[in-house]
Amino acid sequence: MTNLELVGGMWGLLVLVSLSTYIWRAGGVLIAARIDPAGPLSQWFACVAYGMLAGLISRIMLMPIGILAETQLVDRIAALAVGFVLFFLFKRNLLPGTIGATAVFLVLSTLRAKGIF
Repeated sequence: MTNLELVGGMWGLLVLVSLSTYIWRAGGVLIAARIDPAGPLSQWFACVAYGMLAGLISRIMLMPIGILAETQLVDRIAALAVGFVLFFLFKRNLLPGTIGATAVFLVLSTLRAKGIF
């Protein structure tokens, strides 16, 4: 008898996985009512999250892996700068900054690949 057969096949496994996920979600819902979103602990978590995101973006931009490593650093930095400016011009809206940075990166990479730039 295999482990899968012990839990009742695929349906039993699905039930076990769902229970293990939803128990923690329910606990989070119960605890969330008592957490002050403007409190110092929440601010600390937000600060740590933004710091981790900034570190990840910096690593991707300066030390990329995979196909991104084949692109020029100047193209990545230019796209980042355009995205940053658009983010603030549109009152801290992520969508215009992301679209603008992606467009600039695609245009610069395409021009460089065709030998124009």
